[in-house]
Amino acid sequence: MNSPQHDVIIMGGGLAGLTLALQLRARLPELDVLVLERRAHPVPEACHKVGESSVEIGAHYFQHVLGLEQHLMDRQLKKFGFRFFFSEGRRDIANVTELGASRPLPVTSWQIDRGIFENFLGHEVQRRGVRFVDQAMIRDFTLAEDKTTPHQVVWQHAGGPEQTAQARWLIDASGRAGLIKRRRGLARDNAHAAHAVWFRISERITPDDWSQDPAWRARCVTPTRWLSTNHLVGAGYWVWLIPLSSGSHSVGIVADPAFHPLESMNTFERAMDWLRQYQPLLFDDLDGRRDKLQDFAFFRRFSYDCEQVFSAQRWALAGEAGRFLDPFYSPGSDFIAIGNTYITELVARDHAGQPLGAHTQVYEQIFKSFYDSTMALYQDQYGLFGDPEVLPTKIIWDYTYYWGVLAQLFFQGRLADMASLSALHDALAQCKALNLAVQRYLHDWSGFSARRNRPLLLDQAAVPWFVELNRSLTDTLDEAAFRQRLRAAAERLRALATEILDRGSAEQPALDGAALAAAIALAGGPLRGGEALLFAALGDTADATA
Repeated sequence: MNSPQHDVIIMGGGLAGLTLALQLRARLPELDVLVLERRAHPVPEACHKVGESSVEIGAHYFQHVLGLEQHLMDRQLKKFGFRFFFSEGRRDIANVTELGASRPLPVTSWQIDRGIFENFLGHEVQRRGVRFVDQAMIRDFTLAEDKTTPHQVVWQHAGGPEQTAQARWLIDASGRAGLIKRRRGLARDNAHAAHAVWFRISERITPDDWSQDPAWRARCVTPTRWLSTNHLVGAGYWVWLIPLSSGSHSVGIVADPAFHPLESMNTFERAMDWLRQYQPLLFDDLDGRRDKLQDFAFFRRFSYDCEQVFSAQRWALAGEAGRFLDPFYSPGSDFIAIGNTYITELVARDHAGQPLGAHTQVYEQIFKSFYDSTMALYQDQYGLFGDPEVLPTKIIWDYTYYWGVLAQLFFQGRLADMASLSALHDALAQCKALNLAVQRYLHDWSGFSARRNRPLLLDQAAVPWFVELNRSLTDTLDEAAFRQRLRAAAERLRALATEILDRGSAEQPALDGAALAAAIALAGGPLRGGEALLFAALGDTADATA
């Protein structure tokens, strides 16, 4: 019997695999796509997965690239940005530094219940003509070694007889199982050893009720801090609080083992004991609701790299089957969106009979560069997470880099535009070099910091340039305007790096700024005299709401 022939087989029907199927279907409606998912559908709401918080790239991908805005509006929660409380060991939350926005910023993102979302995606891919099979176990696969032979997959549905299917493209979206990565020996460690524990309770956690101080409650326009991805931060760790539309609340502790070993939190009881010491307000909130616990899980070393994710031999790795960074800043759905976009471009080129070699190499290099640049935000940086003076500086820098460079490439649809990427090569390299130097400088600065914990809100919504940078993501730009925007982003980062160096040197004369000064010099030299970007954002003007 001849094996069924498909254009694309996707091994894994989680978030990465299902969204890729939708993207391929939208780009090339004639493709025959088969998605094989191990789990039975429907999956439980508030399911045993992480990745609920989305940020601008992932949100734009879901809303506009895939056309899922109505589902997000109807079934998920609109997110109130990121919010940070320097609350270690404190119960007087009104008297600690809070970093966030008093009102939502212009570009929407979402808190996503992965169970609800993946159930919807499973129905949606079928509605759009994709064959989706749940309870499908991959038993074996063969990767073709030439340009014409199809790949082959042996799979089994719900314990039934084994079946064999063939496809021109084989995509591994199997998550941490990493089927192709393991077969090809592509797994690579990185230098980021952080671990995470997480659990869900079946009731809402409302940080808005953690203080009755009227001034503190009035800092936000609406009493909806609970809709934020709330971060409770301390030296070497952060705790997330993410609301889910099912009514559950997700809680996670992410830590560097050099500060907080996994063994101190790897059961629910240990995690509660840990919270009692380090985040007592959250412990107080949860202590009487232990019976509401829905699940508990942990990863010892969640972050990893991969030697290769795209191949001219017509296979690719999607989502966590390839690389994974860190949940801080919620980049998971962003990197799914970026990786899926490159996979879709390669499949489209192949479908049109165009060669893959050069584009595969360039996309691999760019994707790896994005990974490395983002990894610099985390690696060796957990020690400064409890620093209410330096972490806000880092967050302003990290947002500026993200919204000004990577998000602009995605929102403007130029992620795979070889001409734009070539023309902007020097500006993008300058931004990457500045980012690496700034991250090292912030790490060193925190070693000198007095860590003053001021009782105020560092209100991002009160900083005009910051709000405008977020809003600018929705602009529609022609090629010339886009290139000018990226070059302006490089200049803004140079100005911000100059301010960071000046401020750090003034506050801590013993701080060695030679490496950052050298990076600024290579980027064109110190840039002063424009907007006071950093000072406005850090409460040195009336922009801070006490």
